[in-house]
Amino acid sequence: MKNLFFLILTSIALLQCGPPVEQVEEIVIQNVNILTGTSDLKIDESTTVVIRDKKIYKIGSHKPSKKATIINGADKYLMPGLTEMHAHIPVVTEGNDTLLKETLFLYLSQGITNIRGMLGDPYHLKLKKAIEQDDILSPRVYTSSPSMNGNSVPSVEAAREKVKQYKEEGYDFLKIHPGITLEVWDELEKTAKAEGIVFSGHVPVLVGIRRALSSQYGTIDHIDGFLEGLVPESAGVAKDANGFFGYNFTDIADVSMIPELVKMAKDNNVAVVPTQSLFTRWFSPKDPALMMEEPEMKYMPAQTRFTWRQNKSRMINDESYNEEQWKRFVDIRTAILKEIDKQDVIILAGSDAPQVMNVPGFSLHHEMRDMQAAGISTSKIIKSATTAPATFFSAGDQYGRIAEGLSADLILLNKNPLTNIENTSSIEAVIVRGHMIDRSEIDAKLEAIAKRNN
Repeated sequence: MKNLFFLILTSIALLQCGPPVEQVEEIVIQNVNILTGTSDLKIDESTTVVIRDKKIYKIGSHKPSKKATIINGADKYLMPGLTEMHAHIPVVTEGNDTLLKETLFLYLSQGITNIRGMLGDPYHLKLKKAIEQDDILSPRVYTSSPSMNGNSVPSVEAAREKVKQYKEEGYDFLKIHPGITLEVWDELEKTAKAEGIVFSGHVPVLVGIRRALSSQYGTIDHIDGFLEGLVPESAGVAKDANGFFGYNFTDIADVSMIPELVKMAKDNNVAVVPTQSLFTRWFSPKDPALMMEEPEMKYMPAQTRFTWRQNKSRMINDESYNEEQWKRFVDIRTAILKEIDKQDVIILAGSDAPQVMNVPGFSLHHEMRDMQAAGISTSKIIKSATTAPATFFSAGDQYGRIAEGLSADLILLNKNPLTNIENTSSIEAVIVRGHMIDRSEIDAKLEAIAKRNN
């Protein structure tokens, strides 16, 4: 434990060396079209936005200061920064923070100014402080606890102790993984509610989707447990024979039960992070060799690309996998997502990155396109990555919108995001807490990352 603590302090010290993130006196974006509103998004044309002291200082006519950075926003669009609600953050264990900084920049390069880390570590608590102090350029971070699963919380006593420990240490929420028994779950849920800490993530098989929903999860990620919840008791199958997120139950699922399950989510105020791109990319039958030719893949380390290719190849070449069943599986997931949209359950955009074939930053744009393919409106998709996460974190008065006094977490786009969700990736500049990264700097840093990884 002493060695681990020393490594954490050493790696954080590395992050803090050198000058803090530079801030210019004032940024003035003139004649820009801005995305405003909460329930109904709209474009306000030819407006001036002034940024000072990391915040949106003024919206409207303004005489720039002598040292202001002036940006011509004509024919461009300004929208709030995006939030990736299912991210993974590297841990620096031996002093080399290159992978960490590259990962955080990949998120930033694609307009992501907030990330929710879904596999926490003591290192991430220190990292959060470094980010808050502007010692490292990064999206704002929310972090889960370390994994709570059948091995880490094997007993009622362990569950009680871990919940209290993680709350005291300052984690933002508890991360739930498979393997937890129902008896242990009851204690975990009771203690978490008494301590005032939210739990989110997977749905353990022995807990089941209905018990999970009634427990009032903060979020259920991956739409986990829903497909298993569509299997009638008369099917007589073992709960743990479900396979990859219920894939083995594809042909016995009763889709007529979808509205009832979704209504439980709505009634219990449970938000859903679909991570649909995980299933249209990692779990798809597409040739992994072809996917490796996608431009974004060059930003991942060679060893990671090799591992991803091997992992996907093994999965789709397994005797239990076939393309037709995959199509039916994805159709059921899409039907669940459509019902979630129809019943106005809270949807939060998240892609699970870096996960197999999901490059940080880029994968959230894949996710939003998959949400569009499921029939969700562009406006609602944008809200799922901007205002909805801010509200979820009780931070709607801090970020997630373009309004005076809010944090200057913004994306300057070349195209209107409301006309097509693909336009959210047409990025001219990213502003994170008042620090601007323009297109040339984005391109230069991405090129350097690609060069190092190839």
